[in-house]
Amino acid sequence: MATPDDQHYAETITQEMEESAKARGTGIAKRSPDYIRQKMNEGKAVIALTNDGTWVGFCYIEAWQHEKYVANSGLIVAPAFRKSGVATDIKKRVFELSREKYPHAKIFGLTTGLAVMKINSDLGYEPVTYSELTTDEEFWKGCRSCINYDILMAKERKNCLCTAMLFDPEEAAAKLNMTLPPVKAVADTVVTPSGELMVNHHHHRGFKGNLRLYERWMRFKQFVLLKSFRKKENGAGGPQDLEKKRSLLGIFFW
Repeated sequence: MATPDDQHYAETITQEMEESAKARGTGIAKRSPDYIRQKMNEGKAVIALTNDGTWVGFCYIEAWQHEKYVANSGLIVAPAFRKSGVATDIKKRVFELSREKYPHAKIFGLTTGLAVMKINSDLGYEPVTYSELTTDEEFWKGCRSCINYDILMAKERKNCLCTAMLFDPEEAAAKLNMTLPPVKAVADTVVTPSGELMVNHHHHRGFKGNLRLYERWMRFKQFVLLKSFRKKENGAGGPQDLEKKRSLLGIFFW
């Protein structure tokens, strides 16, 4: 867990967050060094260091809607230590810290990173619609600095290029108490005409660890949203385009 003694890493962390987002060509909610220092002071962050004090990685916790929701945000690993498994270790530790501090809160995340989706899935997160996330306006204000913010607003905050994932402690506890294996639906998930992933909560979701499924759906979702957004910007699209889109999106993922 990060402490006030780690504050001198704040500038490096925020700079690497920004550089990493630029390199990926994806959006990220910008955070100031002072904000990162605040998280360290509050004991709401995890930091990875080598024995000689070299900064390796970082992630922090945010609570929303009177602590009903918690987000593990800002996961970043220094370039020299990527693909070493340290991101998984950081995510596990910040997830444990979130459960310790907010045992009844739903833990959620928004990401475009396939590796992060895999880690989240292994921790018990499951893909959800944006409607299942916090409604706290302060959280959504953080998206303003994202390059995809226009798409988010064009979709009335119901969808964007990021994938929403959620860990529900009550649902997890219910699964642990099950005496019979859950019934798997034939079509457990479906992509709607708006590019949103719909999940049937009354059946086993079947997503855990399925990296190929995440990859297929993520690419398809991004293709649909970007195409739709560009058409809207250009004033294109009509009934025929809508029918083609609906036909294309009538695909079920297992």
